[in-house]
Amino acid sequence: MREWTRKHSLGGVRFRSDISDHESAVLRSMVTSVAGMLEAREQETPQDDLAALTGMRSGSNEAPSDPILARLLPDFHRPEHDKGADPAEGADLNGALRSLHELDIIAEKRRVAREMLASLPEGGGRVTLTPEQADSWVTAINDVRLALGAALGIDADTPEQLPDDDPRAGEMDIYHWATWVQDSLVQVMMQ
Repeated sequence: MREWTRKHSLGGVRFRSDISDHESAVLRSMVTSVAGMLEAREQETPQDDLAALTGMRSGSNEAPSDPILARLLPDFHRPEHDKGADPAEGADLNGALRSLHELDIIAEKRRVAREMLASLPEGGGRVTLTPEQADSWVTAINDVRLALGAALGIDADTPEQLPDDDPRAGEMDIYHWATWVQDSLVQVMMQ
């Protein structure tokens, strides 16, 4: 993928790059996988009688057990245990906030994934984005990076490069590439 460029036209600002067939397939696969995981989480939401009566949807009050989904849908509140906060209180608050907001967050994450996929050429080629589409790309790529980071166990102690014989080395390369694509787009958006 080439570095993103910013173009001004009568139709407004556009962000452009060229993407290879292989890069397009990798991004499409990763974004589709993340969206599928989010859809499955949404489908697992228990049906609520109150929601059926009022039309107000409510999500699960339990955090995802899958580490990738837990990274994509983190707790809303982290109690400060070192300051004497009651962990149970934090769990109750997180459950309530999750049941109120998780489905909307999932819907937005799935929306930006669809928007990104719609503007990503299947066989590679020129990518031209409006500012709104660029926002969707940044968000969808961030979700891909969060999912990859969780799957690879990336933390502050993870080295930049893994040894070639490490089974995670290929996926780490994809993580770094996705980081570059996202950063390059953010940089040109901020110009």
